[in-house]
Amino acid sequence: MIGERWADPMRAALEQARAALATGDVPIGAVVLDPAGDVVGAGRNVREAEADPTGHAEVVALRAAARARGEWRLEGCTLVVTLEPCTMCAGAAVLSRVERVVFGAFDDKAGAVGSLWDVVRDRRLNHRPEVVSGVLAEESAALLADFFGGHREQRDHSG
Repeated sequence: MIGERWADPMRAALEQARAALATGDVPIGAVVLDPAGDVVGAGRNVREAEADPTGHAEVVALRAAARARGEWRLEGCTLVVTLEPCTMCAGAAVLSRVERVVFGAFDDKAGAVGSLWDVVRDRRLNHRPEVVSGVLAEESAALLADFFGGHREQRDHSG
């Protein structure tokens, strides 16, 4: 099964997602693997923690990987993320030249890797990463459902 290959890296991304909970950020995590399969970048959502609208897990992880490798081209690398990337993050994956995007849960509201849009496979672009979807999707979706369920409960009890 293709998803088995990506289960351990997805677990690392899920650890990043759980770390985002401490700062009140949406629990989304990402890691970037080099061609040998070693983690060269990791990130979690930091929009709330850093007041940064671009502080998405994928962007944080891609920046860390580029710094670690000493170049912005991440050819041969794999971006592993707990939730289907949005348009900004899908664009960042294309522009960084990652070989592959692996994600957990689909995002029907903002997903740009097949759900709402399909940025990474747009034939008009000069780079199109391979896509592997649904890896540990239930675990990723449950983390998000718990987070948003808790936020709804807080709103319901505060009003």
